[in-house]
Amino acid sequence: MSVKITNVLLLDNVDPSAKNVLEENGIKATLSKEKFTPDALIKELQQYDGVVVRSATKITSEIIENCPKLSIIGRAGTGVDNVDVKFATKKGVIVMNTPGGNTLSAAEHTCTLVCCLARNVPAADASVKAGKWDRKAFMGHELFGKTLGIVGLGRIGREAATRMQSFGMTTIGFDPIVSKEEAAKSNIEWMTLDEMWPRCDYITVHTPLIPQTKGLLNDTSFAKCKKGVRVINCARGGIIDEEALLRALESGQCGGAGLDVYVEEPPTNVALVRHPKVISCPHLGASTTEAQTRCGREIAEQFVNVSKGTDFFGVLNAPALSQAASTDMKPWISVATNLGKVVQAFMKNTAVTTLYTQGANLSKSGQCLKAALCAGLLCSSSSSVNLINAASISADLGVNATVKQEEVKSGSKHSYCRLEAKCETMTLSLLGMVFEHTPLLISINNQRLSPALQFNDNLLMYKGEPSSLPNTIGVLSQAGEVKSLSSTSVQNGSRWFAITTTQAVSKDAISKIYSENVASISF
Repeated sequence: MSVKITNVLLLDNVDPSAKNVLEENGIKATLSKEKFTPDALIKELQQYDGVVVRSATKITSEIIENCPKLSIIGRAGTGVDNVDVKFATKKGVIVMNTPGGNTLSAAEHTCTLVCCLARNVPAADASVKAGKWDRKAFMGHELFGKTLGIVGLGRIGREAATRMQSFGMTTIGFDPIVSKEEAAKSNIEWMTLDEMWPRCDYITVHTPLIPQTKGLLNDTSFAKCKKGVRVINCARGGIIDEEALLRALESGQCGGAGLDVYVEEPPTNVALVRHPKVISCPHLGASTTEAQTRCGREIAEQFVNVSKGTDFFGVLNAPALSQAASTDMKPWISVATNLGKVVQAFMKNTAVTTLYTQGANLSKSGQCLKAALCAGLLCSSSSSVNLINAASISADLGVNATVKQEEVKSGSKHSYCRLEAKCETMTLSLLGMVFEHTPLLISINNQRLSPALQFNDNLLMYKGEPSSLPNTIGVLSQAGEVKSLSSTSVQNGSRWFAITTTQAVSKDAISKIYSENVASISF
């Protein structure tokens, strides 16, 4: 799957390298320094397929809803809390970030704040510039032998750990999706938060702002820490409860804080940012020339890859797309989608469906094939259904679709997708396979089609008596050219017929076919 990207708007002072990369690959790009209101941005985006932002511009559900041409949103950086990812997914809009673009800069900034807290550098600098010479007022401490607690052991957290280890700090940390063994590879001792709090001399947070991390450092967690613990936040405002932090600073439970991010930016909590034990920065974590150049270049390269359908690295809301880029998987996606279309044509959205897969090449393709199946099942419900939003829309509509991997049967060498579907009036079992990269329908209700049917053109499928065929061919010949005919063997006096035509079969023509089980499908 490739995404049409012809015109991209670059906002928030995205590095000019992004424009160069896009235009070198035939994608028009506009750099804008204007700070748009939501209404003005909606108006501006009408002509663009894609938009790239940093952290200043918010891409809300309202903006996405009112920009029908928009197909891709890029964040030149890591966090995407300024983009409504859930709504973008529902609308089939790709959301990307550059997960490694600002890693080094953010990690270095974290370490800078640790060092400044240890030696009171900003306050000492301000004192000397004010004409004072008060060395005793700025007595600090060594970092050697101190313990740094890291919440969030992703790229930035691990890079910060590596750098502070060179100062002789012990590094401990917590991340719910990182194992003890994985943490140990970066010389970080994994432990729970309750185990970690009492051991830390410094705490730094490197997580997204989600319900589980909002207010993670609060009155309760500060009470569990060493008296005088110092905290650093270069991640997202709100991970540390600002009021709780102010209370901890006033009581001495917290000995200092290095803040680069705030609940509101610019910050409105004046008492906190002006506190003598707080080092306050204006969100500088990614503000290096190297990080901005890297993020701008990388997001543009990712846009180019998506437009070509060659790579989907950085896509946050469509895991199916990464597999869809595989040459081997493309025909299987077609199989799953088209099996879904057949079921939808006969049963509409009333079917309970299960896609059974077999074969090592399909063993880890469940997400991708489910998205493809759902896209097929919803083909008549919405023209905007794609691999990005199909599963989400299916869930909203109550469409029942699951994918299960079957154990390889003894002696079986072939991969397949078998779709089992049931509704009140009928049951369908469809077997799809791939032969020489060509998607094929092999059998219907365990009756083999001869010859196997290629999923292309327009299809009339029905179950009827063998004697019904001349009438059917006559009806279809009046509407257009009949291209191919496949059928199963006779069972209980009837067989399945699959006839491809040059034109879609009309409802009028369908009404003249002698069968209760008849449907027209366009692939």
